[in-house]
Amino acid sequence: MSRAQKTTPEQALLARITVEPGKCGGRPCIRGLRVRVIDVLQMLASGMTARQIVRQLPYLEVEDVAACLAYAASELDHPRLVA
Repeated sequence: MSRAQKTTPEQALLARITVEPGKCGGRPCIRGLRVRVIDVLQMLASGMTARQIVRQLPYLEVEDVAACLAYAASELDHPRLVA
């Protein structure tokens, strides 16, 4: 891999998020698992920590939780046009 092709930490996190038309209605999931990004975000919003989520869903990694946050941030980062 050349220097120009190195991935950033954010790109590495976002690579953990997959979208497959036949899985979970095409909603973003974690690493092809049937765990939707929204599910993890709702767990975080309810007050759970990343470690608590990983304990409850042991097939996830702490980096998966960070990937969900990075994905949400990237989806919300767009300009708003005010008329």
